[in-house]
Amino acid sequence: MLTRVREMEDRYDELTRVLAGLDEAISEYKDYKSDLMALKEYMESGQWKKDYEADEAGLIPKDMKRGVLSEDGLYDLLQGADKILKLAREVLSE
Repeated sequence: MLTRVREMEDRYDELTRVLAGLDEAISEYKDYKSDLMALKEYMESGQWKKDYEADEAGLIPKDMKRGVLSEDGLYDLLQGADKILKLAREVLSE
């Protein structure tokens, strides 16, 4: 009996920690969802490609931060967000 209670207490503590982190992450995502949508629109509209080509042509200063124009960076970010959101929907529907 004591072993079982200790085991369940450990599970309770761990799940409490995980759910608190998940709640915090969801709240933070809500704050940045519009940023995600803006970046997705930027890439899908073709403006990203124009800006990328301008960077390749040397029209954007080399000392300007432009990680968003890396060939795979924005795509990978958006794919990662889609993957996480899809997984969250799957978990919630179980």
